[in-house]
Amino acid sequence: MTDTATIRRPTLEAAIHALTVVLPLRSPADAGLKHYFREHKGLGGRDRAFIADTVYAVLRRRRMLEAVTPTASPRELVLAALVLLQGIGVGQLEGLLRRDESQWLSALKALDLDALAFEVRADLPDWLLARLRERLGDEETLALARSLQRAAPLDLRVNTLKAPRAAVLQRLEDDGLTANPTRYSPMGVRVKQKIALNTHPMFLDGAVEVQDEGSQLLGMLVEPRRSDLVIDFCAGAGGKTLQLGAAMASHGRLYAFDISDKRLANLTPRLRRSGLSNVHPQRIDGENDAKVKRLRGKADRVLVDAPCTGFGTLRRNPDLKSRQSESSLAELNAKQRSILTAAASLVKPGGRLVYGTCSLLEAENEAIVGAFLAADPSFKLVPCNEVLARLGLSIPGCEAYLQLWPHRHDTDGFFGAVLERNP
Repeated sequence: MTDTATIRRPTLEAAIHALTVVLPLRSPADAGLKHYFREHKGLGGRDRAFIADTVYAVLRRRRMLEAVTPTASPRELVLAALVLLQGIGVGQLEGLLRRDESQWLSALKALDLDALAFEVRADLPDWLLARLRERLGDEETLALARSLQRAAPLDLRVNTLKAPRAAVLQRLEDDGLTANPTRYSPMGVRVKQKIALNTHPMFLDGAVEVQDEGSQLLGMLVEPRRSDLVIDFCAGAGGKTLQLGAAMASHGRLYAFDISDKRLANLTPRLRRSGLSNVHPQRIDGENDAKVKRLRGKADRVLVDAPCTGFGTLRRNPDLKSRQSESSLAELNAKQRSILTAAASLVKPGGRLVYGTCSLLEAENEAIVGAFLAADPSFKLVPCNEVLARLGLSIPGCEAYLQLWPHRHDTDGFFGAVLERNP
């Protein structure tokens, strides 16, 4: 809920302006907001928080807000979000409203949102809804959709090379913060409040990193050993790379492959804080890069966190609802098949390949794995629950595969499959 005492006309106008800049969604929403804040350096911390919260509230419920506002202009979307989603009374906005806005906002406040069409209440694209309804049915699809409309919690992964989880929890409590162990991950901490984590001593020392519990669980499926040669094939900014390096106690050899210089550059300061010495970031041009070819058949463990629609992260990235489409899904499926095949070539006999996404769609998950196994009989599926049991974990609904759902597990929607190459 927004603190209404902080809403001033310039702040409200800035939120409307920021939404106007972000809404074309030519780039990710977080990048658009960062650019806006760089261009408006005079905004204070509380104003920035209000603007970001309001923009994301609109993006999470954009379809609904567009359906109930007169023209769905950025100004109307912001005002409607404040009244319907952020607990602001119409009377509290009186001094900021134009002619007739008070009237339609009052009517909006009295609207029965549960009477809106299913598609509007779910606030997802029709093509995505159709796939989810076919898999889950209407009732559970709506429960999932509503969970995706809420802001994601702040999850931290404890770097056990630097501190035990109990010590991290105690330090957060000493700092007056409410934090609890995550439900499933033995190295996770969930913080209840918003905190300036990038200035906290534990973050600066590398004792904690931001990483959703679902991402931590996917990384755990790799089960790297200290002597292993491990490859994180789509490392990105390296969250799971750092997790794997800590699990290996900084022994063995761990390659972080990615095609993006920028993403790997973001790994550099995180790697420095982590204290790890076994991680080797490598930029590659693609699946057929020479750096990839020279490691064929040599890796004990390979993790593929494949590029995907990202619909499992809609709590954090609601703009993906507008930025992804059925045509982009088809393009991603082709990439996923190609990347999985290339990554598989790196695995030595008896080695393990873990394929993962942050998607909720069978087309990116079970279908990709099923087609791969049908085409390459040298690999077999290892039931996910066997790996989890060995780790001392039991996660409801995760049997053949790891399939985490925001409405069931309160994590991002991660998928994982464990594949082993025949000896």
